[in-house]
Amino acid sequence: MVQDAASAVLDSASAVRIVRLDRETAEAHLDGLVELLRDSVAGGASVGYVAVPDKVEAEAFWHGVLAAMPSGAAELFVALRGGQAVGTVQLQPSPKANQRHRGDIAKLLVHSSARRLGIGKALMKATEARAAERGLTLLTLDTCEGGVAERLYAERGWVRVGAIPDFAVHTDGQLGATVIYYKSLGTGE
Repeated sequence: MVQDAASAVLDSASAVRIVRLDRETAEAHLDGLVELLRDSVAGGASVGYVAVPDKVEAEAFWHGVLAAMPSGAAELFVALRGGQAVGTVQLQPSPKANQRHRGDIAKLLVHSSARRLGIGKALMKATEARAAERGLTLLTLDTCEGGVAERLYAERGWVRVGAIPDFAVHTDGQLGATVIYYKSLGTGE
């Protein structure tokens, strides 16, 4: 586990801690991350799957994230409740020479048993703070149009750029739009 400004206790009532994990600690939480991904897809999250991934497929997803961590291509933030992963998000700084000032936010997931506790907001706050620490001044993300995350992003000051229709097949088999957002971190927020 990495201790930095991104580590925070959400509140004493929910006993949720937001932490940025190193690869070794993330590997120790692999089973919980697999469950979190599977639960999120079962709940309709549009994170690259049409059906709930089996355990092997979900592990392969997380192994890809873990492989990107040592180089700094991905940083993994996890909400832990009672030591169990109940939320996650990734910061993916751009590797391109002309875009080293920016990064992407990816795969914001909150377990169905832990929703409405402010976990998504806390994960975003920690990730944005870490991006600023790294000197990033611009963040981008995409999300399913009409999803619950859109309200969260608007409340956090993200700017909606627009929607791309028929971008992805959702878990219900229907095509859906994705929405692009950005946030400037150069405003001192």
